[in-house]
Amino acid sequence: MTLLGFASGLPLSLSGFTLRYWLAEVHVPLGLVGLTANLGLAYLLKFLWAPLLDQVVPLPGFGRRRAWLLTAQPMVAAAIVWLALGNPTGDMLGVFAAGALVAFFSATQDIAIDAWRIETFPADRLGVATAAYVWGYRAAMLVSGAGAIVLAGVLGWRGSLLAMAALMAACMVVTWFAPEPEVPALSHRHGFAARLREGVVEPLREFVSRRGAWVMLGYVGLFKLGEAFAGVMLPAFYQALGFNRAAVALAMGPLSLPASLAGITIGGWLVARIRLGPALIVTGFLQMALMGLYVVLAYHPAHGLLYATSVTESFVESLADAAYLTYLSVLCAPAFTATQYALLSSIAPLPARTLGGLSGFMAAALGWKLFYSVAVLSSLPGMVLMLVILRWYPPRPWQRG
Repeated sequence: MTLLGFASGLPLSLSGFTLRYWLAEVHVPLGLVGLTANLGLAYLLKFLWAPLLDQVVPLPGFGRRRAWLLTAQPMVAAAIVWLALGNPTGDMLGVFAAGALVAFFSATQDIAIDAWRIETFPADRLGVATAAYVWGYRAAMLVSGAGAIVLAGVLGWRGSLLAMAALMAACMVVTWFAPEPEVPALSHRHGFAARLREGVVEPLREFVSRRGAWVMLGYVGLFKLGEAFAGVMLPAFYQALGFNRAAVALAMGPLSLPASLAGITIGGWLVARIRLGPALIVTGFLQMALMGLYVVLAYHPAHGLLYATSVTESFVESLADAAYLTYLSVLCAPAFTATQYALLSSIAPLPARTLGGLSGFMAAALGWKLFYSVAVLSSLPGMVLMLVILRWYPPRPWQRG
């Protein structure tokens, strides 16, 4: 699970933080840097083709999940190669297209990995499995984030991104040896219309028929609103404050990795120890409060505060992710795991992929101090909906295994 989490997390920074750092370094305008948030629309829209991975178009040879993973992973690697060959100062359209393909094939890989995780582990072990997944995911994001930035200083951006492509290709070995989970039997009806209904209509109908379904979807979409505003503009924010490449890489890499791993471990322990509902409350409000460190950093751009902010943010974000991802997992019906989880995890990055695209223009208009103050306050609506859900629509995990 940790290794598959690594495969899932590796491409994310390459169409996000790392790409934006590259663009900011070559002085691409802030507005265009912010628009790169929209490259990740594939993570938002992946529920549209997730039914293909459930039962509409099952691929033969390696089982339902592994066959799709062995299809998506080499395509992710190829898209990263295209990105590496791009030139942001002469062909921004090509860079945007390569980044969009990295996100598309990465999102397809995520659909299969998420389904594999939920189908492989019983409900009482999902918290631990999710923690293991985020261990790998966070480590990979630091490799393709801080690691890629450090490599760019040695090999140049092209060499750095080609190294990331090679590492992505190596992840196929993990998929080759992963066991195929036991899943509910597919329908014996072979007509396309029947399979389309079972793969697309039934998962959505089952979910929206639940009591409080729309409130749950609202919470899922708003939970990361503050993080979306704060995170999209971090590369430009750090450069505007005068921090060089080495300082940013140190903050995001060796210092933040242990904090991320500790956060996800303690988060998984909290879910098991105090139950999912209280864990959501504790981690959600803690994350919102500590986002205020970005405002403090804007007023006092010292290296020590940069490191403290990055470490604290990594710890608290991982802490909250453990509870949040477990909540998404327990909402999925076993018969529709890939489709329903893809729907929920597509709604989760909705703010980052839509409103986040405007963050560059907002930062330019408001200034960094006011911009990050707005980011903190934008977390409040999600927290309110979370309290409503825990009071009236508490999570009831599906009993599997």
